[in-house]
Amino acid sequence: MPGLILAAPQSGSGKTTVTLGLLRALTRRGVAVRGAKSGPDYIDPGYHAAACGRPCLNLDAWAMTPQAIAARAATPDLLLIEGGMGLFDGAPPDGRGATADLARLLRLPVVLIVDAARMAQSVAPLVAGFLRWDPDVRIAGVILNNLGSDRHGAMLRRALAPLDLPVLGMLPRNPDIARPARHLGLHQAAEDPALDAFLDRAADWVAAGCDLDGMVALAMPLTDASARVQPPPAQRIAIARDAAFSFLYPHHLQDWRAAGAEVAFFSPLADDPVPDADLIVLPGGYPELHAGRLSAARSFMQSIMKASQRTDVYGECGGYMALGDSLMDASGIVHPMAGLLRLDTSFATRKLHLGYRHLSATHGPLVGDWTGHEFHYATTLQAAGDPLFAATDAEGTALPPMGLRLGRVAGSFAHLIDRA
Repeated sequence: MPGLILAAPQSGSGKTTVTLGLLRALTRRGVAVRGAKSGPDYIDPGYHAAACGRPCLNLDAWAMTPQAIAARAATPDLLLIEGGMGLFDGAPPDGRGATADLARLLRLPVVLIVDAARMAQSVAPLVAGFLRWDPDVRIAGVILNNLGSDRHGAMLRRALAPLDLPVLGMLPRNPDIARPARHLGLHQAAEDPALDAFLDRAADWVAAGCDLDGMVALAMPLTDASARVQPPPAQRIAIARDAAFSFLYPHHLQDWRAAGAEVAFFSPLADDPVPDADLIVLPGGYPELHAGRLSAARSFMQSIMKASQRTDVYGECGGYMALGDSLMDASGIVHPMAGLLRLDTSFATRKLHLGYRHLSATHGPLVGDWTGHEFHYATTLQAAGDPLFAATDAEGTALPPMGLRLGRVAGSFAHLIDRA
């Protein structure tokens, strides 16, 4: 069970593209490899899974206990962990949850991906600083990205030579592997009909410019850990899954199934009726992009309204908005939603809400203490009813109560990550 961490000095250095290229290139060689992502992320894991054919893990050093991280990272495959932001960047006030925390906890080496497009000899002090900053975080090699020419690459190699650090990759600038963006990140993997072609291009680029064998050899064994199973919130769980509702962490499904829960999926956009269950979950996603179609899904709307009389219903972020009375899209059109919560939301005026959350619920289907994350641009126009969660931010500062509950229906903008 060997592992390796791919990190960078800052966001935008090419971590995701390099990781995807490595996953696809190693898979084409017959290596059993899977990806993991540091921190709260729903978009990149879909690309990881598409690149190697294995589900991606989320490993969150802020929201998960060390025992949970060790247990979830224990996999028979080679594990490539893609860092988030810069290597030492985490939540305020002290950077907790940074990729470096995973490196310390799992005792894994780090390959530093440096965007060298506008850099020459200065690459050496930059990399030297990361090498020496924390003796418990071992930088085992460097990949130089966005090189302008062979001469540029040779200059960088000479500058780094005194550090005696393996240069594991020299990747030329390549506009053919740029990806389109959306307001919450990349487009989802399942939406891209040209994804396989992109992944193959990225694999060719990485295979030509990187020492794949050298990186595999650097990977260190992960400490085996006994399985940690998060108890399921119900025995029979029905989960919405389609282009509007796709943000559900794989570790929830893994833990629930391991504990014996039965999980069934349905598609509101396909107008599926809600299956019989003890709990209905509407995850986050992009309901605002499909609001008209969702509003017109009469079979789904009627079935969830009927089910809510006898079954617990829970929505988070996009799912929470879909349970409300209305959703205004970016063009200002108001779409009726399920009407199970007194909630009106809008994307016509966007405001970013972002950060880790400590959450506690005394009522509703998810009673207890949780760690979670908030990341959305929606604005609440009107909300009435009992709150679902007491909340604090990453620094422990009290926030207004989050979410709503009405009868057996509950939801909030928070994405739950783990039991606290």
